[in-house]
Amino acid sequence: MTIARASEGTPVPVSFCAEGDRGIILWAAILASSMGFIDSSVTSIALPAMREALGASLQQAQWINASYLLAVSSLVLVGGAAGDRFGIARIFSLGILVFVAGSLACAFAMTPEQMIAARAAKGVGAAMMVPGSMAMISRAYPRAERGRALGLWAAASTLTTALGPVIGGMFVTWGGELGWRLIFALNLPLGLVALWLVRGRTPGDIGKPGVRVDLPGAGLATLGLGLMAWALTDAAAPAWVALAALASLAAFLVWEAVAPAPMLRLGLFRNRTLAVTNVVTFVLYFALNGVMFYLPMTAVTAWNVTALEVTAAFLPISILIGVLSAPAGRMADRYGAGPLMAAGSALVALAYAGLWLAAPMGQFWAHVVPLTALAGLGLGLVVAPLTAAAMQGAEDGEQGAASGVNNAVARVAGLIAVALLGRMAAEAYGPVAPGFGVTGDSAQHLAATGAAFGTVALTSSLMAALAAGLALLVARPVR
Repeated sequence: MTIARASEGTPVPVSFCAEGDRGIILWAAILASSMGFIDSSVTSIALPAMREALGASLQQAQWINASYLLAVSSLVLVGGAAGDRFGIARIFSLGILVFVAGSLACAFAMTPEQMIAARAAKGVGAAMMVPGSMAMISRAYPRAERGRALGLWAAASTLTTALGPVIGGMFVTWGGELGWRLIFALNLPLGLVALWLVRGRTPGDIGKPGVRVDLPGAGLATLGLGLMAWALTDAAAPAWVALAALASLAAFLVWEAVAPAPMLRLGLFRNRTLAVTNVVTFVLYFALNGVMFYLPMTAVTAWNVTALEVTAAFLPISILIGVLSAPAGRMADRYGAGPLMAAGSALVALAYAGLWLAAPMGQFWAHVVPLTALAGLGLGLVVAPLTAAAMQGAEDGEQGAASGVNNAVARVAGLIAVALLGRMAAEAYGPVAPGFGVTGDSAQHLAATGAAFGTVALTSSLMAALAAGLALLVARPVR
């Protein structure tokens, strides 16, 4: 692409952005990524208040979470490809608009069905917005400065991710129904500022007309994952739903094997390190998402804990990941990612086993907070090595695709965990009133809720232990 010619007739290339605009592009990416990163944690904390205000059942509460994860996990790879095709900043900006519109729809939702639809819209926006954040930074900065810029992006995103639940907890605790609605409305000023920062500052963002976008693959993935979530969430779902889910996912894999521009190149998984790393990602994030989704619901509705106090279980995780990721990454470079991933996953398994034992007592400050801090220590050892292993297993030129696949796997794990564990928790709770995740103060309710969350914690502990064992199969770095 050229917009001018030098005097001798040599084309003058157009850079992605002017040198003076790099910092502005970085801040736009930080703001947009922060909106996406804090969404799940804030929604988990606000969910008990949302359920009460909207009159949502446990199954509808699961779909409030699942609809967002379904859209993101099935479309995030397509979002990255669309950025390559039509321009990174264009798709990034469109994603912000869709995400903000979905957030406003969440703020004004009056029924569970409206909230589910609005969350799905937010997921579509996030699938376009999040991949563009890192891609814009990579395009804006020269290679020598890119690492520092991405480090600033990661640090700022970690900080906002840590502060998000605290702010959300304050709004819910002190603002009642208006409080949780304001949580979603806050995305409007953040999104508008991000749009204003990026507008007109990327003259070199022209896209690549020859790049194809795998829309059939996206459709099959969305159909298969959606039917799977339905089958796992609803005990009364017809048998054909599970069969149709498996058939759709099988058709997706067949299509990806022959598609001219697949969203998921199956050849990536011929590398053992990459394949095992993604299995570890799925198993570990299944455990993490299950506990982090149902812990706030349990604490608020049965253990007499406020939404603001629940954030004490989230903060150690964000802080420890932020503090330990850099040294853990250096250790992974030296000793290999596998041992660190195994050690960290084992700590998570130990912490969640403790939550299983502590669940019947309902002692949030004495038991739950220290155990979630232990899980945060384990995750601090895992996150950076896990990313390094995913990159190590990719061929040159496919690191972006490998990163996208790894992120999609983590989100699919969350989708399946919330659906499956919610069904298991409801069965463990039993026929006692008022039901799992509904506020009550009877001894029966406390005991039933302890049994339900204990089932979630035990299953998550076993999954984290499986991740620890599988992580030992990840190859050490070649010297």
